[in-house]
Amino acid sequence: MYPKNRKILRAFSAVLLVAAVCWLSSCEKYTYTPPAVDPDATWLLSADIQPIFNSNCVSCHGGATAPDLREGKSYRALTSGSYVTVPAETSKLYQKMTGNSHSPRSTDAEKLKVLYWITQGANNN
Repeated sequence: MYPKNRKILRAFSAVLLVAAVCWLSSCEKYTYTPPAVDPDATWLLSADIQPIFNSNCVSCHGGATAPDLREGKSYRALTSGSYVTVPAETSKLYQKMTGNSHSPRSTDAEKLKVLYWITQGANNN
């Protein structure tokens, strides 16, 4: 075999080996299933919903931009501004969280918690 052909064969083998390693390492052995959100659970503003606002919304809605979602002020701002209405799917709060006008900051599970909280009456509890 000619020396030039050996170099081509070695280069091709090396590329094939790297491609095989990349392909095999990209396979996922485990899949992640997010925790289920129980629609029948009692969702509390203080324990379940306010932490969502604190971690995702207060950076923009911290007093200067309506609604004010800071702790202690969020319930009044949401109810007086008609952000929580029934049916929950059409409420302003849920529409803003799921629409394209906001960056996707909250997870699907957090959005479901807010939806179920509104469906349960959006109580200040």
